[in-house]
Amino acid sequence: MMEGQSKNLILIGMMGCGKTTTGRRLSRMLGMPLVDTDQEIVRREGRSINDIFAQRGEAYFRTLETETLRDLCARGGQIIATGGGLPLREENRALLRESGLIFFLNRSPEETFDDTDLADRPLAQQGREDFIRRYQQRLPVYRGVAHYEIAGCSSPAAVAHRIAVIWKNR
Repeated sequence: MMEGQSKNLILIGMMGCGKTTTGRRLSRMLGMPLVDTDQEIVRREGRSINDIFAQRGEAYFRTLETETLRDLCARGGQIIATGGGLPLREENRALLRESGLIFFLNRSPEETFDDTDLADRPLAQQGREDFIRRYQQRLPVYRGVAHYEIAGCSSPAAVAHRIAVIWKNR
């Protein structure tokens, strides 16, 4: 990010934990634009993430994620909701850290799997135990890159409120 630009507010966490929903609320509360990395990839590619995975594979998708993130991080003053796997690459973690304040939305993987429609998520198709195992593998990465961990909130409104207070008082 260029010197003098305002920082980005970045949301990370497992697929289905509420990053985009929380981001929409924060966008309204803080008057900042929201960009969802998955939605941006779909827009750029002109096809769904499921199609990208099916036609080109996960490695290709991860490269698209990094390219998209690099473009987004070059700008400031926005809310970025990341894909769940985006922080797994070291290069992505460095980009995130350089460009903004990172909030890890830590929602119970059991609750997320049970309460969220994950039908359109290619990496959530192996069942509940695989989803929980994936969460446990990613947890140290999320915690390692985040400036703040937001857990135990009862609703997206409560999550957004907690983040907005931290953001305004930083």
